[in-house]
Amino acid sequence: MGEFDAIRPYADAEVPAVLARLLADQAFLDIITHFRFPRLAGSFGWLLKPLIAHRLRREFNGIDSVVKLQDKVEPYVDRTIERATDGISYSGVEQLQAGSAYLFLANHRDIVMDPAFVNYAVYHAGLPTPRIAIGDNLLQKPFVSDLMRLNKSFIVHRSLSNRRDKLAAFQLLSAYINHSIRADGESVWIAQAEGRAKDGDDRTDSAILKMFHMSRKDEPFAAVIGELKLTPVSISYEYDPCDQAKARELYIRASTGSYTKVPGEDDQSIALGITGYKGRVHISFCAPLSAPAEDAKQLAQDIDRQILTSYRLFPVHYLAYAQWSERDPALAVPSAAELFPAAELAAAQREWQKRLDACPTEQRPYLILQYANPVRNQYRIKAGLEL
Repeated sequence: MGEFDAIRPYADAEVPAVLARLLADQAFLDIITHFRFPRLAGSFGWLLKPLIAHRLRREFNGIDSVVKLQDKVEPYVDRTIERATDGISYSGVEQLQAGSAYLFLANHRDIVMDPAFVNYAVYHAGLPTPRIAIGDNLLQKPFVSDLMRLNKSFIVHRSLSNRRDKLAAFQLLSAYINHSIRADGESVWIAQAEGRAKDGDDRTDSAILKMFHMSRKDEPFAAVIGELKLTPVSISYEYDPCDQAKARELYIRASTGSYTKVPGEDDQSIALGITGYKGRVHISFCAPLSAPAEDAKQLAQDIDRQILTSYRLFPVHYLAYAQWSERDPALAVPSAAELFPAAELAAAQREWQKRLDACPTEQRPYLILQYANPVRNQYRIKAGLEL
């Protein structure tokens, strides 16, 4: 057994066997059947599942590598992504060089779509897609683990409770990320913090930066980070399909002091995040850090400034900020009407009002917060203030 076998993505030689296992997995076929035929799956699922399995086996026959699999599914992924958006744009990808591997550190709003949009941008720029860090809490079903590891995902063990086990897991994770970039020449995507930024306040956890260094403690921190070509990535959603659920969770946490997920909640978030309306989406690749700070906390603040200033603000963000009870009057934030054409602003006002109307009154401040925080953060940086 190899050093990284417990967490690494599947290798090319494993692809045919894993595909065969997936196409015999009844839970996986159930999901595909409900997704493809939502009205018929209940009554005729027993008939549809064998037909779908047969078609998938025929379509994926001869797929014997991860690249071939990605090329095969990319058109389907693109259609799914594009159906739920009003357009995807990206910037900074021209700074990435073919043949180089990067450590993409991104803000985190959606479980599946954050890395999917980074993959979309990189793939369409003609570059290899990165390996994706994914928490083991999302891999409770065997077919989900197989799907993710086929798509270059590697596992982050977050559900460990024993301190010694956690330390060993982070040591292994650090070694794998360094090995992927330095030895395999494969880029890595990882979120800037554990868990989504449900309040729209994107911040880098310095503990993650320290983790990158754990397996190379005998080397200077800044040298290790520089060698990994750490590249901040800012992913901007005009609308978050999960914003209502996030507002509810924030309200319950504020009211009771805690929040407990119900079984299947992550699955619902994943499905809604993939298929729900997002408006426009922008992915901004910042320049790889050439002279990272020696201190992890300082480096986290430097990364935050890049991610927050690169975040694309849409009309809805300014509309929410204008309604936010905690907005800072000292910040020179213009109104949405000063920045956007009338037709664009009117469409945003209609969509924003629809979201407000769908949100229970007591939860609305937490809906507003999600869209207002990016404005506050960006204009505080512009004003030279601390975050």
